[in-house]
Amino acid sequence: MSARKQQLLKAHRRNKRLFLIGFVLALLLIGFLIKWWLVPLLLVLAWIAHEAWFADHLFYRPSDNYQYDFPEQTARQTVGVDGGVVRLSEPLAPGETLVLELELKSTWLGRWLDPYVQVGDDRQEFERGVRGRRFLNLSGQEAALAQGSLTLRGHHCVSAATGVLWVMANPDFSQQRVMVIAPHADDAELAAFGLYSRCDDVSIVTLTQGEIEAEEYQRLGLDQAAAASLKGRLRSWDSLVIPLWGGVPAERCVQLGYYCLQLPAMAAAPTTAFGSRESQESDVRSVRRHNPMRLPADADGQPTWENLLADLTALLEHYRPEVLVTPHPQLDPHSDHVASTQALLEAVSRSQWKPTTLLMYANHLHDNDRWPMGAAGCGIALPPAIEPLPADRLWSPQLSAPVQLDKAMALAMEHDLQGAEVFKRKLRRWIQQGLAGRRWPVTGKNEFFRKAVRRHELFWVRDL
Repeated sequence: MSARKQQLLKAHRRNKRLFLIGFVLALLLIGFLIKWWLVPLLLVLAWIAHEAWFADHLFYRPSDNYQYDFPEQTARQTVGVDGGVVRLSEPLAPGETLVLELELKSTWLGRWLDPYVQVGDDRQEFERGVRGRRFLNLSGQEAALAQGSLTLRGHHCVSAATGVLWVMANPDFSQQRVMVIAPHADDAELAAFGLYSRCDDVSIVTLTQGEIEAEEYQRLGLDQAAAASLKGRLRSWDSLVIPLWGGVPAERCVQLGYYCLQLPAMAAAPTTAFGSRESQESDVRSVRRHNPMRLPADADGQPTWENLLADLTALLEHYRPEVLVTPHPQLDPHSDHVASTQALLEAVSRSQWKPTTLLMYANHLHDNDRWPMGAAGCGIALPPAIEPLPADRLWSPQLSAPVQLDKAMALAMEHDLQGAEVFKRKLRRWIQQGLAGRRWPVTGKNEFFRKAVRRHELFWVRDL
C-alpha cells in the first residue's frame, strides 16, 4: 500500500471516528431532551444514508487530479466545448484511440447522484463531488468529432470550456499473433474477450487454479480442502473451455495449475515449492491433463517459480506471439496479477522468441473499486491515476452490442462469478437504486457484469 493511500486511510478512519462520536452524542442529546423514539429512527435513517451515498471505497479525494502522461510523440490539440459541441482547433490527426483531458466540476446535485458526461451516444460517469482533471474516452467517435457534430453535456457536473484531445495510433493488434496471460480463470474474459474473440491466432495461458475462498462449495458437505480442490478443478476447466465461446479452440488454451495467492512467495524463493493454502495440494499436474502440450513442470509437478518461468518460456517459443496481453503492474494491485507480469517479463528475457508489444490491462484498482464507473454498456473513461504512471500510449478497441452480450454470457459461465448475491449487497443495491439512481445489468449479479461488459476494452501499450 502506498504512503499516500495509508495517509488517506488514516484520515478516513479518524474522520469516521470523530463523526461517529459526534453522532452518538447528538443522538443521546436528542433522546434525553426531545423524544427517545427518535433515536432508533435516526439510526435507521443514518444507515440508509450511508448505504446510499457513502459506501463507495475511494482512496483518494474527488478533488484530486488524475495524473497521466503519454509518449512525447503523441498527437494532441486544444479543443473547445462550445454550445455543448466539441470544436477542434485543427484537423484531426490519424489514430483510433482518442482521449479528452478535461476539467470537471460537480454541481451540488452531483454530490448525491453520480455525475456523468454524455458524449454523443455514450455516457461516462465519475465520482460524486468530482472536481479536477479527468480523461474521457472518445474512441469510436472520430467521425462525429471530425465533422464538428460530437456533443458533450455534463449531467450533475459542468466541464471546462477547453480541454486537450490526445490521439493515439496503433495497429489492429487482433490481426497479429496474441497471447493472453490470465493470472486466474476469468481474467482473460474480463479484460480481453472482445480482443481475443476477433483474433485469428491467439493463445490463452492461465497461471493459477484460483482455488481459494471456496466456502460456497462447503455447502455440498465438503471440508475446506475438498471444497478448495473442487473449486480449483472447476475454474481450471473454465479457463480451458470458456474461450471456445469466443472462438478459441481448446488446443490454444493452457492451464498451468499453480496456486492462488502463492505467486509472490514463489518469486521471493524461486526454487521452493509453494502448495495451495487451502486444498492441501502441491502438484500442479492435477489440473494439466487437458493441456494440448507437455510443459517443463510436468516432469515433477513442483509449484516453484523456476518451473513457472520454464513453462512460460516454453509457451512463448511454442506459440511465438507478437503481442502479449497481461496485467498492468502499476495499476492492478492484485498480488498474483503483479507477479504474473513479473514472471512473463522474466520468461521473455530467457526465451529465444521475442514478442514486440505488451498490452496491459487492469481488472482491479488500488483506489476505486467501482471503476469503470457507471452502467454496463457505457464507455470506459480512464481510471484514477493519482500517482503518475509510466508514459504509455493507449489502445481502446470498441465492442459491438452483440459482442458485449457474448462477453456477458462468457462471464455467466465462470463458476467464480455465479455465486448467490448476499442479502446485504442486495439491500444496498435496492437503496442505491431508489435514492442514488444507480442501475445494474440483468445479465448477472456479480459486479464484474457491470464493470467489464462495456463499449470499450482498454489496454496500455508498451513496446518490448
